[in-house]
Amino acid sequence: MTVYLRSLETAVPPTVLIQPEARDVFAAQPGLSRLGARLVSTCFDSAGIDTRYTAVEELTTDGGVENPRFFDSATGLLLSPSTKVRNDIFATEATKLFVEAARKALDVSPGIDLLDITHLVTVSCTGFFNPGPDYKIVRALGLNPAVQRYHLGFMGCYAAFPALRAAKAFCEADPDAVVLVVCAELCTLHVRTSNDPDTIMGSALFADGAAAAVVSAREIPGEPALLRLDHFETVLTPVGEESMAWNIGDEGFEMVLGNYVPHIIDDHIVGALEPLLSRESSLLGLPYRDIRHWGIHPGGRSILDKVQSRLDLTDEQLLPARETLRNYGNMSSATVLFVIRHILDLPSVDEDERICSMAFGPGLTVETALFTKIRNPRERDGTRAAAHTGADTDTDLKACSTLPVSAWA
Repeated sequence: MTVYLRSLETAVPPTVLIQPEARDVFAAQPGLSRLGARLVSTCFDSAGIDTRYTAVEELTTDGGVENPRFFDSATGLLLSPSTKVRNDIFATEATKLFVEAARKALDVSPGIDLLDITHLVTVSCTGFFNPGPDYKIVRALGLNPAVQRYHLGFMGCYAAFPALRAAKAFCEADPDAVVLVVCAELCTLHVRTSNDPDTIMGSALFADGAAAAVVSAREIPGEPALLRLDHFETVLTPVGEESMAWNIGDEGFEMVLGNYVPHIIDDHIVGALEPLLSRESSLLGLPYRDIRHWGIHPGGRSILDKVQSRLDLTDEQLLPARETLRNYGNMSSATVLFVIRHILDLPSVDEDERICSMAFGPGLTVETALFTKIRNPRERDGTRAAAHTGADTDTDLKACSTLPVSAWA
């Protein structure tokens, strides 16, 4: 049975983080050692990021917050709220992004009614609350209260693929199933100043964002789907368990992102792709660059550099990942869906186009997926521009003087 992705929409919070300004705030913190200050400058300047977004509105240099919890704009100091304070904000602000992304995905799904949704899969690793985001979406959008709900929590950057794989399985088991998948991450809640290289790297990379998709095997006459969901595979590399991790501390979640991660990916990416590509004999042994599109999770610029070099991919094939990183940073599980959205927005050719996609996370886990971009999908209006929440990106950039934040996810 063929299962399709019928819509894919993204959302980001309104507050913009400008990378050089973020760097300067982190570099000015009084507890930094000389080495720490150098690492801040190096990590921020080499991240390949121009802008990111945060759901924490007080993280701006124009300030004015009476009792700041994250950033005191009067003194320029980053503060250290407890994990509870951070998680309470997650419950409020993540709900907004979950609902917004879900609503946008449903609004552009012709032939799918709200009450048609049979399954809901939500994804996040940057906070917890219950009743959770799955419940909040059902109530806010008026879905059938009997919808089957599932939450994938604390998996990390690769979790969008297990969610889509589950959606595909639901549709294969029930031809009438319609599955809503929503990923939302507030990585910036876990900001902290530190001399630790892993924490500094997280501060340079991570951001907030959400993405949602509608998946179904239903055929809707006159309304072509966006993607065919072909195959998914999971691989654990033989090394790397201690190089990438995500732990809960007293002052937020704490990342472990060792500088050896790009080398692990470099050594094992070919083997990680083999189970996926062997699913189709025509792809096994084919030069990688002969697959038209590559949707790579931009875990960081050095990771993308290693993937491009090892697989001998063109600059054009890495552009969706690099542009996502440059404009949005690393939004954990939602990020690879931003990359795929970028690929879908590219001009279509006169034939179906294959997409090989992959994401990396704790373990070290490599999730891979093979999709087919359907030829000449129905063009929609331009309201998606910049995957924004309603305001124009250029206007936001001019209006927001910002501070940095981030965390691993």
